[in-house]
Amino acid sequence: MPDELEPISPQRAREILDAAIRERLGDDWDDEEEGWVRVTGHDYMARLTRGGVNLDFYVDLLGNVRVEKSGLSGWQQLSGLLALVFIALSLVIALLLARIASGS
Repeated sequence: MPDELEPISPQRAREILDAAIRERLGDDWDDEEEGWVRVTGHDYMARLTRGGVNLDFYVDLLGNVRVEKSGLSGWQQLSGLLALVFIALSLVIALLLARIASGS
């Protein structure tokens, strides 16, 4: 009778995931100024982004790690554009309110 495979626990998957990220990107991978940003994730997966690059780290139920590199998705590009538009509109509204409040 073959041995049954025992899946790893979520806690162990998180440890493996964190170690794989540090091994690939270094200990200061999440530096605020020049590091990667964790966009989403859970115990078995993490998506990191920096510039125009995504890195997806996956841990399977046996503890094997797979890393996939891709460009930004359309939704990520759109959300960045929407954020810039929102900031610009907020600035214009603030300037208009300041002008109205000053009475000129």
